[in-house]
Amino acid sequence: MLAIANRASLSAVGVDAAERFQADASTLSLFAVVQLAVYGGMQLPIGVLLDRHGSRPIMAIGMVLMALGQLVMALSPSIGIALIARVLLGAGDAAVFPAALRLVATWFPAQRGPLMMQLTGQLGQLGQLVALIPVAALLHATTWTITFGSIAGLGVLFAILVWALIRNRPPERAADVTVNTETGVVKVVTSAIDTGVGIGAAWAHPGTRLAFWSHFTTPFAGTAFVLLWGMPFLTAGEGLPTAAAAGVLSLFVVAGMVFGPLLGELSRRIPTRRSLGLVLPTVAVQLLAWIVVIVWPGPAPTWLLVLLVIALAAGGPASMIAFDHARTHNPAHRLSTATGLTNAGGFLAALIAIFLIGLTLDLQGAGTPETYSLDAFRLAFLTQVPLWLLGAVFIVIERKRTRIRMGLDPERKR
Repeated sequence: MLAIANRASLSAVGVDAAERFQADASTLSLFAVVQLAVYGGMQLPIGVLLDRHGSRPIMAIGMVLMALGQLVMALSPSIGIALIARVLLGAGDAAVFPAALRLVATWFPAQRGPLMMQLTGQLGQLGQLVALIPVAALLHATTWTITFGSIAGLGVLFAILVWALIRNRPPERAADVTVNTETGVVKVVTSAIDTGVGIGAAWAHPGTRLAFWSHFTTPFAGTAFVLLWGMPFLTAGEGLPTAAAAGVLSLFVVAGMVFGPLLGELSRRIPTRRSLGLVLPTVAVQLLAWIVVIVWPGPAPTWLLVLLVIALAAGGPASMIAFDHARTHNPAHRLSTATGLTNAGGFLAALIAIFLIGLTLDLQGAGTPETYSLDAFRLAFLTQVPLWLLGAVFIVIERKRTRIRMGLDPERKR
């Protein structure tokens, strides 16, 4: 929750940030792009370190880095210093979720994995509410320095709590292990990353590539909307009051928490039909919702904006199915590495989407809060469509290859 609150801490104060740093749309999007680029780029190193050292130290270091990043943001006098703050924030954030998934895999039996991963991801999304409401309220009641300094203080507190309370494995085990629930075979989790063989082996399996493209395609639109562009679109574009826009964005979290357990249970029940039955339909619903909002004559009614946010909220729980693929198709010693590869996909797509939206606004001469317009936002959000189509094509391709690898489909004739 704290990691996501840190990640989304600019979402509700994007206009304030633009005014503080005199930033246009491209520069404002650069804050999120840099943060997400570091997040995605750190996934493989984090996977290596998790395979070697376990979750506890990596998660604690991540909390410290996030606290340091927010402290720098609190004191930053310029865009350059603020970008350094987002680099630190992205690096710390990158450590938390993969470490949490490793704890799930280590502490819980495999058959409970999909539901536990959904609960972890969706309860964590409550951090969005912290970023949307208390952070914005604190900023408008106090100052920029006090607001982000307070978040930094929370990071230090949670670093201490993580180190004090979290353990890499159950106390009866001498090492991280996983249990094959079908055979009962117990395997010790070790690192196979020293020569890069583990990374290559993980990517070589079509199941890992299916996981990557599933995570690439499903959550990026919701991430771009909630992390940066949702509030400016709803207020400056659609004309909603700030409080109403925050309320609409809050539905993103609530809807995600409803979808999470539902999709987790469905994923458990239809393991061989998850892509066609859950992932691709979620992508189609998001695409359809955006197209309807974009072509609606004039400002969209509130009920349609609510439906849009609910459709985008389904992307987060659907993206968790990708981690089921990564866990299913990789042995224990490659678990964190495959998870890192998978996690990088969604944030690669998100940073591309955020940057393209900001760039398209600037190219239309609508790059500052004073020049934002509904028509400019409509064209800007259309830049997401190629990402959906690209991801959907590769999901279909890698799904077929995975089924062939598993012996569920016959091998193609050359």
